[in-house]
Amino acid sequence: MEDSNQGLSFWDHLEEFRWTLIRSIAALFIFAIIAFAFMPYIYDSIIMGPTRADFFLYKYLCVATSAVPFLPDFCDDTFHVNIININLASQFFRHMTTSFWLALILTFPYLAFEIWRFISPALYENEKKSIRWVFLFGTIMFFLGCVVGYSLVFPMTFRFLATYQLSEVIVNEISLDSYMDNFLMLIFVMGIVFELPLLSWLLSQLGLLNRSFFKRFRRHAIVGLLVLSAIITPSGDPFTLSVVFIPLYFLYELSAFFVKPAPKEEEEADEEPDENPDIQIQ
Repeated sequence: MEDSNQGLSFWDHLEEFRWTLIRSIAALFIFAIIAFAFMPYIYDSIIMGPTRADFFLYKYLCVATSAVPFLPDFCDDTFHVNIININLASQFFRHMTTSFWLALILTFPYLAFEIWRFISPALYENEKKSIRWVFLFGTIMFFLGCVVGYSLVFPMTFRFLATYQLSEVIVNEISLDSYMDNFLMLIFVMGIVFELPLLSWLLSQLGLLNRSFFKRFRRHAIVGLLVLSAIITPSGDPFTLSVVFIPLYFLYELSAFFVKPAPKEEEEADEEPDENPDIQIQ
């Protein structure tokens, strides 16, 4: 622990933590007010984008899928889904809650900085360098995951579910609450999933994980990631499944890169050929 932090009492730490919370809540509140003011525009141009045929992703998917007959059709220029509201206060509460979630995303780097500023005096210089890199990498990966969730995972999942019909006499009328619950869930799930390399690095630093784990369970991971991809995107077509599976598998291999190598004896055990010795029948 550094000298500048040794003279602080418990109440000094508590006071510093109190101001950290005040600054964080104030930043969240200010961004929530700004998001609340611009929310009608954000809904029209961003959140409701996947409900229209002119969504930017669909034209690229049209080119990619038009040559393959068993893939879903993204070239329909008449595609449009009406989002309806069936509860009197839903639009007002969705206005408020979406403003909060957007503010939370936008202030994520600042909240991470506040956490870093609070804990940094208790760290040594070599620990500071590692933790600083962790916060930066974690923030970038979280935003990257949210982008993948918004631009790939949610539009393809929504397109399949919105056009799926059990019978022609059943018309899909999607409520605002249902749309927003799936929208927020898939985007935040992808943001959290993209933190897998960071979680693996932390477990490695604690001595709970090494590189041999990823080598030993690679086949199991592939099966598990395929199942997870199928759950995230229930469309069932191989194109949509692969679009979700490939980033998840890339994260698995990236996680293996960031953890510590296995001990020599464990590494040698993993490299031994998996062959059964000859059995002699007496």
